[in-house]
Amino acid sequence: MQINAATREHGLSYSKFIDGLKKNKIDLDRKVLSDLAQSSPESFKQIVELASK
Repeated sequence: MQINAATREHGLSYSKFIDGLKKNKIDLDRKVLSDLAQSSPESFKQIVELASK
């Protein structure tokens, strides 16, 4: 699953998601994020929630 599609499912654009990760000092690369979105949607949802704060 693409990160963009996964973040939009949670009401956040890709650019705002990446910006939120940087602001919250969450250092995960796109490969890891993509894997999480696909294999562990609940964990990915928690990361999206952290990035949107």
